[in-house]
Amino acid sequence: MSAAGGAAELLRDGGAAAAGEEFFRSRPFLEAEAATHTLRIGPIAAPLLVREIPGAAPLLDAVSPYGYPGFEAPEEVEIDPDEVDFAPTGLVSAFIRHRLGGDPPLARAAKRNLVQIADPELERKSRASDRQQIRRNLRRGWAVEVVSGPEAGAAQRSAFLDAYEQTMRRAEAAERYFFGREYFERILSSPRAWLCLAVEPGGEVAAGSLTVLSDGMFHYYLSGTADAHLSDSPMKNVVSALVDFAWERDLPLNLGGGIEPGDALEEFKRGFANRTETWRTSEIVCDREAYDRLAGDRETGFFPAYRSP
Repeated sequence: MSAAGGAAELLRDGGAAAAGEEFFRSRPFLEAEAATHTLRIGPIAAPLLVREIPGAAPLLDAVSPYGYPGFEAPEEVEIDPDEVDFAPTGLVSAFIRHRLGGDPPLARAAKRNLVQIADPELERKSRASDRQQIRRNLRRGWAVEVVSGPEAGAAQRSAFLDAYEQTMRRAEAAERYFFGREYFERILSSPRAWLCLAVEPGGEVAAGSLTVLSDGMFHYYLSGTADAHLSDSPMKNVVSALVDFAWERDLPLNLGGGIEPGDALEEFKRGFANRTETWRTSEIVCDREAYDRLAGDRETGFFPAYRSP
């Protein structure tokens, strides 16, 4: 169903107008992500982080929170962004991350990435080498536990954070991926969040995943392996257990994609996925004159061009 665009509104409400029960638009997530505003276009609403543009204050742009927040929207609504007046928002641009499953409510959303899905409607997939490693760890006394976020103990939370940050340091990740203890405390307060932890025979947490439920599927959201246990590949046990956890509830598990298409991370996830899904984004220029002035002649494929690294 098509809907008229009209004029967009930008509400300074911390994303409250887009908040709901789904994890990626829930209050714990929006507070952890420090959402500042809601973008409302007719019947649809999306949480945003509004930011000053470096070197161009007081000009502003906006980006969705991390993950797959998308819009809070009625079913089967489609709005053409070319028919929307974004001038009332005062933004130069907005980068919108759509949710998975179904068509985005904004027309012509761009294909951003392929994510790997383990879907209980299809035959389960696993590599022989992965199964061998998983069984080897189990024979040696490894265990995997899944605990709801609000029930996770302080030691479990701390061990997961340590493993996650060690992984980010190995990957030389950008500073924005070091979310910090307060971020994880807020996320784990949600009843739609779980910690899945691989525990070695001595009782030490070797690897873990923060997993969330949103929009009809589980999401392998953030994860990490402790440096000391890399050779044991405990993340294979974690992912296998998460597939079990999701499938017991008759829901798919979104494993996400790689950093780059075809990289080692994507290849690891392919070992457990039995289908792919296209993740989409919308790149909206709200003020064409200001955008072109800031971007100049940069043509990097990055959006917005004026923030190109």
